[in-house]
Amino acid sequence: MKTITLLAGLVVLTACGADGPPITPSVNTTVSVGSEGVRTSTGVSERTGPVTVGATF
Repeated sequence: MKTITLLAGLVVLTACGADGPPITPSVNTTVSVGSEGVRTSTGVSERTGPVTVGATF
């Protein structure tokens, strides 16, 4: 459910720039290995001027 909401939000934000220059999202993925096992984290963000919108899941 979080993934669907995140993708819908990114589509809406990208569509807002339809009359201006395209907005390129940034994706970061981290994989950590420790005593508790393997952990992964993925973050998506978009930056337009001084405003940055991001989500981590």
